[in-house]
Amino acid sequence: MSIQAFDLISVGGGSGGLACAQRAAQYGAKVAVIESHRLGGTCVNVGCVPKKVMWNAGSVGQALADSRDYGFDATVDGHDWRLLKEQRDAYVQRLNGIYARNLAAKGVTHLQGRAHFLEPHTVEVNGARVTAPHVVIATGGVPTVPRLPGAEHGITSDGFFALESRPRRVAVVGSGYIACELAGAFKELGSRVEMFIRRERLLTHFDAMLGSALLREMLAQGVLVHDHVVPAAVREHEGLKALTAEDGREFTGFDCLLWAVGRSPNVAHLRLDRAGVAQDAAGFVVTDASQDTNVPGIHAIGDVTGRAALTPVAIAAGRRLADRLFGGQPQRRLDYRMIPTVVFTHPPIGTVGASEAEAREQFGGAVKVYVADFTPMYHALTQRKTRTDMKLVCVGPEERIVGCHVIGLGADEMLQGFAVAIRMGATKRDFDDTVAIHPTSAEELVTMR
Repeated sequence: MSIQAFDLISVGGGSGGLACAQRAAQYGAKVAVIESHRLGGTCVNVGCVPKKVMWNAGSVGQALADSRDYGFDATVDGHDWRLLKEQRDAYVQRLNGIYARNLAAKGVTHLQGRAHFLEPHTVEVNGARVTAPHVVIATGGVPTVPRLPGAEHGITSDGFFALESRPRRVAVVGSGYIACELAGAFKELGSRVEMFIRRERLLTHFDAMLGSALLREMLAQGVLVHDHVVPAAVREHEGLKALTAEDGREFTGFDCLLWAVGRSPNVAHLRLDRAGVAQDAAGFVVTDASQDTNVPGIHAIGDVTGRAALTPVAIAAGRRLADRLFGGQPQRRLDYRMIPTVVFTHPPIGTVGASEAEAREQFGGAVKVYVADFTPMYHALTQRKTRTDMKLVCVGPEERIVGCHVIGLGADEMLQGFAVAIRMGATKRDFDDTVAIHPTSAEELVTMR
């Protein structure tokens, strides 16, 4: 059997794999990308991109509901979920085509199929063998489905994007950002939504203020939240799902049940044992600060590593890896500190740096916190109201800002600029000395007392 040789092989054509492959090709490397599904990975196909479309749709719905308070005589005759899905899917398909054309333009070989290792630097795809001194594992993650009776009656985030019509009544199991985002999309587009969480608040891996504020907003919007629910079983009867908890409580009558209980590494098909690649207890590929695995010449980036599972992180790690391997930059690597992120709920959340609890654990009494809460001016005329909460976490006598957390209208867009300043070491005095832009919500971050 003949073997086709490359300088770098990316096993995975998602955001990280594509970024690494294209950057390497720009340096003159001979590169192949192997992808078993559609180019773009989770983000483009069943993640960030279609999720943001659904969030935009919900935001349009909120604006239409508020429009009368601003003097518009607007009539809304329902919402066409099917049309929205068709438009969204067509947009995603256009992106798939753009990725394919970009690979071709950069001379990257695109191999469609599922790959597995034969040995450390050789993989097989569609019966053909390809080899390279550098192999990048960039296969991403998959939604986790709990192992309990009847779990197959639920869908995951992948299934959410396959829904042809809007469910009337939805159960969302989970308290993380995916659960909150999809619950919000369902609710704003007309579904009755109930959330089932194991603890008493949402977003337990974020600053406590954000989880508490989001719970307040979702309850105000009419989402029912059942806390301290540990799922035990799901059953289906005549198309309706029922969820049973470990304590015996039963919740019935759902057209749709969605599992949003985490994501697992997409490695089952890779046969990593043949390459000798180490995994942690959860199955994620273990990497060092330079994205190297324990096997020389085998690297891993993105969600498959279990570190900061965010599309821009995968892209940044992939590009820096290519810079290091082919761009003559031996020290180039991603700094995983101070990574900003947004949760597309209603209202949205923006966060960067340490939570208050993390900062106090690390710096103790040197931590000082500034907070603000208010109703955005947008709601001055609206019957519907949301609130904004902000927090700056500062450390030391110079009050260096180590964390910034915002929930409220515009948080998604305002955070990027503040993240640059905080990453550069901005202090509270730097914020205080910055002239406010008025009237905005963002100005509250530079006027806190």
